[in-house]
Amino acid sequence: MGQNTTAARPREGFSRRGFLTGRPAPAFRPLPPGISMETLSACTGCGDCVSACPQQILLVADGHVAVDFSLDECTFCGACATACPEPVFSDSPAMQHVAAISDACLARRGVTCMTCRDACPESAIRFAPRAGGPFLPVLDAGLCTGCGACIAPCPSNAIAARPREVAHA
Repeated sequence: MGQNTTAARPREGFSRRGFLTGRPAPAFRPLPPGISMETLSACTGCGDCVSACPQQILLVADGHVAVDFSLDECTFCGACATACPEPVFSDSPAMQHVAAISDACLARRGVTCMTCRDACPESAIRFAPRAGGPFLPVLDAGLCTGCGACIAPCPSNAIAARPREVAHA
């Protein structure tokens, strides 16, 4: 009798063992402005948008465009959308994600740091006073454009992009 090898092979990025052992889910890849999960399927991975990006923050991963905010921020210049030959970008330059600040934040560990606030061009991050310790960061998701300006400068890598509906639910 032949064995069914497909049943034993876990789907890419998800397995029962990973779920039961608490292995983290695959990393979230933020999309450039104007791209949604619905329009991403039209992306051919040609790289025209990557070459056009003056900030050099775009990359092609798993055949689709994504943003790497560890390199720089998005200025919403639109060069990526202009260069794209496919119907991937919408007219709305909105990002589908916002910044999320983790517990690795220095301020949350008792160290005074306001680097993210200083880097944010929209003033979406403010610091609230706390008795007996440094001020704590508070992100206003309504003001956050998802540009990523706060991500690369963070000295503890405590800030990452998260889907807008998940980051502050």
